[in-house]
Amino acid sequence: MATNAQQSGAKPGLRKPVFIKVDNLKPGTNGHTLTVKVLNSNTVLQKGRSVSQHLRNTRISECLVGDETGMILFTARNDQVDLMQPGATVILRDLSLVEYELVNVAVE
Repeated sequence: MATNAQQSGAKPGLRKPVFIKVDNLKPGTNGHTLTVKVLNSNTVLQKGRSVSQHLRNTRISECLVGDETGMILFTARNDQVDLMQPGATVILRDLSLVEYELVNVAVE
């Protein structure tokens, strides 16, 4: 049976986020939403346009973020880097747990 969004051709809305805490993250899982505070941010890669004007600048930062239950290392890419300033509180939506030993996560 088709929903109203499917019948009208409209895009379905975003599903309501379910917020979890850092200590609830499990290896190999994804789709998590967290509210965390940025503790530290270090740029690990910054490349300008070298070959083509059509290629975008690439920036990658490793950011230590956490809540009252623990800390994780978040890899921020491009526009995300600007948001990850130390002291900022951010909502990370649709996280994928990439490495559990280092507790490294990324938004896809």
